[in-house]
Amino acid sequence: QVQLVESGGGLVQPGGSLRLSCAASGFTFSRYAMRWYRQAPGKERELVAGITSAGGSTNYADSVKGRFTISRDNAKNTVYLQMNSLKPEDTAMYYCNAPLLIGYWGQGTQVTVSS
Repeated sequence: QVQLVESGGGLVQPGGSLRLSCAASGFTFSRYAMRWYRQAPGKERELVAGITSAGGSTNYADSVKGRFTISRDNAKNTVYLQMNSLKPEDTAMYYCNAPLLIGYWGQGTQVTVSS
């Protein structure tokens, strides 16, 4: 069955960095585009970044452009989100998702940016 397992979150000070990972299984990872989403308390889930199946194209929310980088390793069935220059407004639960695999979400990983 499809499984998405996010990890790498934590508490970080403003200006710090974190690298999130999402380990995928149960489907042919290399054939699917992947996305990172986030959801802050009381807010709707929002798209943060996306990457095509081969990794040749990426896209980002305006709020994270220039600070976040999405990448993937198809040999490891893993997608990453490198987050630099973190801000308090980046605080949220972060999730990965394959947009064509409707309804499958991991448990998320919490990112808290606070001094």
